Amino acid sequence: MSVEVAAVLVNYNAGSELVLALQSLADDLADREWEAVVIDNASSDGSASFAEAFAPRVRLIRNPSNVGFGRAVNQGVAASRAPVVLIMNPDCRVNRGAVATLRAQLDAHEGCAVVGPRVLDPDGAVQGSARGDPDMLTGVFGRTSRLREWFPLLPAARRNVVSDAAIGNGAPSVVVDWISGACMLVRRSAFEAVGGFDEGYFMYWEDADLCRRLRARGHHVRYVPGATAVHRVGHSSQSVRAASIRAFHDSAYRYYATHVAKGPIMRGLARALLRARCWWTLRSV
Repeated sequence: MSVEVAAVLVNYNAGSELVLALQSLADDLADREWEAVVIDNASSDGSASFAEAFAPRVRLIRNPSNVGFGRAVNQGVAASRAPVVLIMNPDCRVNRGAVATLRAQLDAHEGCAVVGPRVLDPDGAVQGSARGDPDMLTGVFGRTSRLREWFPLLPAARRNVVSDAAIGNGAPSVVVDWISGACMLVRRSAFEAVGGFDEGYFMYWEDADLCRRLRARGHHVRYVPGATAVHRVGHSSQSVRAASIRAFHDSAYRYYATHVAKGPIMRGLARALLRARCWWTLRSV
């Protein structure tokens, strides 16, 4: 029987969260032919072995070192064979019916390359996983910024994070610029045509970059609020908090230098602002 959907999870010290993620997949995909590939980036907490309990549906690939998120996802996609691939963090859990709902929207829109669910915090709050293309104001009005929290109705704030209210009319999905790589269903043919994730991003921002490159090829991205997933943000990165902050800002510069900051002056400004932001953030670690 052919495999309908593959899931790829990159594990790095996710602990028991990996078990919950894989169990949610097993529950949601119980009536489908599916497979999953767990790429372990040299975890030291023994969590990689949890994948073995889900064999033969789930295969484990161990990397001798931490190669980063994007490169590991590309490994997992190459090791799978289904026409659609669910890329999911190990600290994320899909709710019942999520994959079927996502797949239905992907199939309904031929030009769509990526769909993403409504991602929730464990307490039920909406994380804001559908977003507008990052620009020079994203650092000020981005998803986690104080100014966005204080002034949510400003155009810059509304553009950076797409609210469910923006969909309107009960539409099952809406076109957005990009969706979070914490949980996304991608069309394999489109993903492979653009070379998958840019492995120059060690972690963070590779999802925004992927969606932007797919759109440049004529595809589009859709947000599907009827599908839901729960994401415990940053569980793996807590053990290497300072390194994660540096990686975030390095990747942010790569994205801005590639897609936003035109010319050496703007790139220099982006570099200076991101270095200052990184320094300020590290003060609290």
